[in-house]
Formats: sequence, structure tokens, C-alpha cells
Amino acid sequence: MAVALADKVKIGVCVMEKKVKCHSEVFSAPMGQIFDRLQAFGEFEVIHFGDKVILEEPIESWPICDCLIAFYSSGYPLEKAEAYAALRKFTGPKTTHALGCRPFVVNELEPQHLLHDRRKVYEVGNRSSEFHPDVRRVRREGSYIYEEFMPTGGTDVKVYTVGPEYAHAEARKSPVVDGVVMRNPDGKEVRYPVLLSPAEKEMARDVCIAFSQAVCGFDLLRSQGRSYVCDVNGWSFVKNSYKYYDDSACVLRKMLLDAKAPHLSSVVPPTLPWKVNELTQPSEPLTREPLTRQGSGINGTFGQSEELRCVIAVIRHGDRTPKQKVKLKVTEEKLLNLMLKYNGGRPKSETKLKSAVQLQDLLDATRMLVPRTRPDSDSEAEDVDHAEKLRQVKVVLEEGGHFSGIYRKVQLKPLKWIKVTKGNGEIEEQPVEALMILKYGGVLTHAGRKQAEELGRYFRNKMYPGEGTGLLRLHSTYRHDMKIYSSDEGRVQMSAAAFAKGLLDLEGQLTPILVSLVSKDSSMLDGLENASFEMDEAKARLNEIITCKATTSDTNGSSEFPWTVDGAGLPPNASELLSTLVKLTKKVTEQVRLLAKDENDKLTERNLYDIVPPYDQANALGKTNIDVDRIAAGLPCGSEGFLLMYARWKKLETDLYNERKERYDITQIPDVYDSCKYDLLHNAHLNLEGLDELFKVAQMLADGVIPNEYGINPKQKLKIGAKVARRLLGKLLIDLRNTREEAINVIKNNEDLSLSEKIKKDAEAKSKLFHKNDEIDQDDDDDKETKYRLDPKYANVKTPDRHVRTRLYFTSESHIHSLMNVLRYCNLDESLQEEEGLVCHSALERLSKTKELDYMSHIVLRMFENTEVALEDPKRYRIELSYSRGADLSPLEKEGSECTLHQEHTLPIMGPERLQQVGSYLTLETMENMIRPFAMPAEDFPPTPAGFSGYFSKSVLDRLVNLWPFHRQFSNLGK
Repeated sequence: MAVALADKVKIGVCVMEKKVKCHSEVFSAPMGQIFDRLQAFGEFEVIHFGDKVILEEPIESWPICDCLIAFYSSGYPLEKAEAYAALRKFTGPKTTHALGCRPFVVNELEPQHLLHDRRKVYEVGNRSSEFHPDVRRVRREGSYIYEEFMPTGGTDVKVYTVGPEYAHAEARKSPVVDGVVMRNPDGKEVRYPVLLSPAEKEMARDVCIAFSQAVCGFDLLRSQGRSYVCDVNGWSFVKNSYKYYDDSACVLRKMLLDAKAPHLSSVVPPTLPWKVNELTQPSEPLTREPLTRQGSGINGTFGQSEELRCVIAVIRHGDRTPKQKVKLKVTEEKLLNLMLKYNGGRPKSETKLKSAVQLQDLLDATRMLVPRTRPDSDSEAEDVDHAEKLRQVKVVLEEGGHFSGIYRKVQLKPLKWIKVTKGNGEIEEQPVEALMILKYGGVLTHAGRKQAEELGRYFRNKMYPGEGTGLLRLHSTYRHDMKIYSSDEGRVQMSAAAFAKGLLDLEGQLTPILVSLVSKDSSMLDGLENASFEMDEAKARLNEIITCKATTSDTNGSSEFPWTVDGAGLPPNASELLSTLVKLTKKVTEQVRLLAKDENDKLTERNLYDIVPPYDQANALGKTNIDVDRIAAGLPCGSEGFLLMYARWKKLETDLYNERKERYDITQIPDVYDSCKYDLLHNAHLNLEGLDELFKVAQMLADGVIPNEYGINPKQKLKIGAKVARRLLGKLLIDLRNTREEAINVIKNNEDLSLSEKIKKDAEAKSKLFHKNDEIDQDDDDDKETKYRLDPKYANVKTPDRHVRTRLYFTSESHIHSLMNVLRYCNLDESLQEEEGLVCHSALERLSKTKELDYMSHIVLRMFENTEVALEDPKRYRIELSYSRGADLSPLEKEGSECTLHQEHTLPIMGPERLQQVGSYLTLETMENMIRPFAMPAEDFPPTPAGFSGYFSKSVLDRLVNLWPFHRQFSNLGK
């Protein structure tokens, strides 16, 4: 709102020039960024005093202002600033007699003496502490403070408040651990976001109020499950965080207007004034095409009495490279000794190699075993195959030039062993053959990261009704309880980190976000072991239907509900399509073989052991755009060279159809489809003839095979889904229950608080009758307390005590299918057959036509509370269910706006679709009753470990070091 110059609130900036950039062309300092935003509202005039005025002129000639920002720094005359603020005694809103009005002081001046008394903040010289190992007696001369050493996992947490109800927290690896400051590729120190615990949020409020410093920075130590404030710094701003600058400007604006211009509205506008003219960045094409590409939307609108309490989402990872696996039997002594080295010398125990040291050992051994020349035509086929697989292992391990990341792992499983008599007569067992399994690929692509970030932004703006950008303030003003869980897979973890970046408008690299905000829970989000028998049954029945030319109409089911028949979704000519699939796969494989041969001929002109890989996978993690240089050079997109691309297609050709046994393996159909889709999207520039035709055939088959792998009919889908997702379902019910209990406790606490406040006010009124001489001082204290009281407008919420719980679970396709099958078929269980299903009939029809839950597909549960309904009424809490098919657009569709997205190798994500009828009302009680039979009971979950979940233990720091490729010199694997 524009305000006349004479009526503008004048902000006096009484600080040394070195602390703020005064010229309009320089805005690198945080204060400059925030003042720009404050002035953009049109209600403020910023007056910089300058060093000459502060140091040389008398306070009577200093500029008149309504609000004063003043803080100590080296050479600053703090007493002089205090005298200036004390010139005017009257406190209150801005008046026409400005000379008689005391400015509102953002950070009170007197407490700053305490903050900068070096003796009182435990500082000597320029050090806060120093370890003296030889000192064993208490020194009695001078002033010393002895403190017990606190293990913190080598992490410092920095907290920045703007008023008592807003805080931004971030952390860094403490350089005291190894003397090394972790830096990003631009040379800046790595800081990563931190979620404060409730106790820490209260500490932030207490520090702000105790020192009367609205804008204040302080340091936290997290040690053995507790937090400690170790240093209070006074005036501090976060550097290089535009989200923080936005928030700070909004919070300061409200603070200043309430103090000096209460007649002006301090409500934050829907669009911040400095963002009105911002252009959409060309590097984010999904923002031009909303995610709700075809979705039926989120259910309805919400009444004034209904508030969001909980958002739970189960989300599949983003676009990835095809998953790869190499299996070979090894008898070489070097590899068998390596297995013994890392399994503790146990000849019958398997070994898993994942760390950089372990994989380097394996690479060294493999290099010595790979023949320098390829076997001649007279060699045994088995020997040729073994040599080629060893060569493939070597190429995979050399990829990227160093071992950094979470995308390669090797298993060594002993198969045969013999008994050997040692020199001392003892008999021991030694392995003589082992199975080596190398898993690689499945890497989150630049497109996958972009998809995850965009979905996070979509959630921020659409999943929290009435919030918009206010979610960020809701999060920072302690009203947002968020936790993110991920499976153990690297692509899933990175998807979770990218989503968090978009949701919370974070900046910088994904690795720090992953380490600080994402918790791994493989027991809940990984693995299919519990349902392996049932899934094998389903695949066997599926194979029978396809290869025996049986049709789905011959099997159990109902014509009225076509999704209930065995093998629903399979094409009627599936067996004929299989032979076409094999023929086209061979055609594509041969073309890739020729490309790989050309590449290999060029490489063999040099020594095989001096190959420098052309691509760095670890650096690729930070990219959101395609690698234009590789594509221009005619190379495959991403980290894959032609040799590995050929190995991928050759394995598909070999596994899909066994010519000797004349047998198809239908479990390879999803992998063929996966490779087709990947190469059509990312490697279209290679112009592989017949690839588009192969994709169409593979898609028709995969649309039937993939859903049926998780159950051949609804009852089997429910059985498998319940086994795979049992733990996840139990956790979802715990989340909903905890949200309800928290909301009830808030109501009861407010009732108790209202009663205690009434008693307190009555006591204060009586006390004033006997202490009339202290009335002025008492009013001053009341003003201070009111000034720092919680204001819900900071977060744009309707009720002051509102909390929103967000739980995000990132997983793979199997868990998405399993959870969906339980939701839509739970009423088929014997104990629930009289109940109406959770999913309406129209949604069941849509789901039956949804063949694939593609990348970034997700299922969302939102819980709302109707505050006008009695607490004991089941309709107090309502559940809304929706789902998205994810990025399910075919890469062959290149019409309209999607063409641009295709050129950038990124497909848009489907918007949410309803699982309930519009106007239907699913109560929390009904939801619990329908899901409980399939969910792990709450009492079976392990107790929460003591301390802070997901905070910075040594293991987490080790994880950060393994993931972060920039803080150390890359090792050269080509030597």
C-alpha cells in the first residue's frame, strides 16, 4: 500500500557503515537485501546515519526516526546511541510531534553491553575456549572458566531469530573435527538446513526475550540428546538465503507497523511486492506447465471452521537411469581373498562392498584379471562371457573417476568351499567359488531432480489451503512439524532431498539437505521379502496366462467390474506380442553394438588401463539441465557410455528369450519397457531405428504385467500389499493418531491457560490497588511482554495455536502399488466385507485404467479438523485421499507445450486425482478401522531411541563425507 512520504515510518539505521551497504548498486549484504524489501512495501523510509554522524556529531543533531536499528560493532559508541534513544521519553505510535516520541528500538541497547563483555561471554582474545591437556589443577590467579567437554558429532548449529516467534536454523561441519571447512564448488562454506526441536524453539524465544534482541543470532550445541546455548551474538542475519530475506522483511514490517503505525494493515499480501515482476526462470520448464496437467484436483473447498492438521504423502522417486545388474561366478584367488578380507575371514559368509575403500580394492583386483586383449574366436564361449563380464565390472567401477555417491554396490556370495590342512595340522575351510553380483545404475537423472523440486513447490502452494507462500513462514514460526523418510536407495534419498528443497524453498546443493533433513528407514520403505512367495505365485500365473495363450475372459472375475478378473489389463494378443518384442529388441541391440564397437576401437588405440572416463557422476548430482556437450558430441546422455549401453541392451536380449530352451522370461518385460522409455527420452539424438516401435509393443505388455506382478486379482493384490506395506501402514496410522492427540491437547491446554490467565489478571488488578507508586513501571513491563507475545499473523494462520504435521515417505514403485492396493481393496477382507470401500467406484475405474504409477507418482492423505464439531464427534476429523499417476506422459507424445519439456528430457507430473466422491466424508475413525487389520500394531514398533532422531551423530557425518565430492581432491582411478 502506497503511503505519502510525510506519513511513512522512518527507520533509522544507526550502525557502522562496514555493517551495511548504503549505495543502491550494492546489495550483497543481508541488511541491504532486507531494507530493499521493506521499502518495496511503500510504508517505510530508511535513513542511514553514517559513520560521520555517529562518531562526530552530537546526538541532538542526529536524524529523527520512528524506529531505531542500532547494534554494537568494533569502534561503535554504544553509550552515545543509548543517550540518543533516551532523548525522547514518550513511547507509543507515531505522532505529529515526532520530537517527543521515543523511537521503537528493534534491539534494546543496554543488554548489548552484556553481550559484548568478553569476560561474560566466555571469550579470551579471539578464542572462545582452548584445550590444555597438561593443566591438572585449578588455577586461582586470573579469571578462567572450566567446562566439561561435550561431544556434538562435530557439528555447529546456528540459529537466527527475527522476533521471538521466528527462527531460521542451519548447521555446518565444525572445523575442529579435522581442521577442514567443507566448501561447495563455488568455494562457499557448506551450510545445511536444520529443523529445530520444540525445546530448541523455546530456547530461541527465551534468548530473544531475555536479551531484548529481536534480531539475534546464537549458537546451539546438540549433545547426547539435549541442546545447549553456548554463545549469543546479538544482531545477526543469515547470508545468501533469499527465502530468509523475504521472511525477515515480512516479520520486521509487522513488528515496526504494530509499534508505530497500528492504523496500517500488517497482513502479508498474497504476492510480495518485490516478486510481482519476477519472470519465470527458463531453467524450470515445469513452472510454465502446471503439474495439474489433467488431474481432477483435490477434493472441494473447505469451510471456515475446518483447518488442515496433517499432510501425509507417500512418493515414488524421480526419473532415473535403468537399473543394472551383472552376475558372474568367480574362482579367482584375488576376488575370493577380497571376500574373506571384508567378511571377517568367514568362508561361508557373504560380503557387501559399498565404501570407497572396498570398491577401490575390487577395482584393483579386477584390473589385474581383465585380459589386455579380447579372446579370439577359438576361445570357449564360457571364457569369453566371463572375460566380458569382468570387463563390464571394471568399466562400471571406473565410471566417474572416483568413488563418491551411493549408486554402486557389490555382493560376493560363496558357492563352494574345500577343507585345507594348515601347517600346524589344523583344518580350515576355504572358498573356491563365489557369485559376484554388481548392482549399478538407477541413478536419479537431471530430469528426476527437476521433477522432485517442482513437485515440492507444488505441494508448498497447493497442499496447504490458505497458506500459499505462508507455508514457509508457518514452517519457520514453529508451527510446522515436518519429517522426511526415505528408503536406502540413492535415487530415493536424492528425490527426497530435491523435494525438500522445493517445498521449503531451500538453496544450494542437495547433499547437505539430504544429510540434515532426510532420515533413512529401509525396514519401512525397502524390500519385498515378506511377500516373495505370493509374488512368485502371481508371476507364475501371469506367465501361464501370457504364454499359454489364455485370455483374461477365461478366468475368475466379473464383466461388470473388469478389474476383478485374473490378469486384468493384459492385451488379448500378449503371446504374439512377445515374439515381436524379442525381434525388435535384437534390432536395437545390434545398432548399439556397432556404436559400442566404434567406441571400443578408439579406446583400444591407447592402453586400456589409461582410460579417462568422460563423465563425472558425482558432479552430475548437482545438475538440473541436460549435458549439451555430450549430446552434441553424439554420446549417450548422462553417465553411460556406449560400452555400458550395449551391455544393458545385450543383457535384455539374452534374458528375455532363451533360444536354446525356447522359453520367454516375462519378468524382463518391465526392464525392456524401462530401457525403451529412457532412451526415447534421453537418447533420442542417437536415432535408434525401431526404438519407437519397440516402445509401443513393450508398453502394451508392461501395462498388463507390472500391475499384476503385485497380485493377479484384487484379493491377491490385497494380500501382497498388506505384507509389503504393513510397517508403512502402521506408521501412517500412528501419524494420524498423534496429530489428533496433539490437537486435543492444544485445546485442553488453551482451556487451562485461559483459566490461569483470568486468575493472574485478577491478582494483578488487586496488586495494583496496593502499589500505585509502581504503576508506571508495571505498564512498561506489560508493554514489553505484549510486544513479544505470539502473533499468528506472522504465519498467516487462522488460529494462534495451529500446528500442521507433515510426514513425507519416499520409496519405490513396489510400495506405491502395495499401498494403493490396500486402500482400494481393503473392504474385501473377511472382517470388513460389510463395509463400504475407502475408494469410490469411479476412482476404481480410473485406477483400473492406470497401468503405471510412474516416476513421482504419489498418494496423499490430508486430515482436517472441524472446530465447530464436538471433540467426541467422529466427524471432528476428516480424511481426504488423492493420488497422482506421476510423470506418465509417453515420450512419443511431442505435441503442444509438452514438446519443449521433451526437448529438455523432462516429462510433466500428473496432478492429483480424487479417490473419493465429491462431498463424501471419510472420518478418521472409519479410516483407522479399515486399515488397522493390515497395519503393524503401534506396540510392535521399536521405541524411539534417546536423543535427536536424524541429528548429527558421527555416522551421519561419515555419510556426509561419503556423499560430498567437493571437499577433497578427487582420486584418480585411471592410474
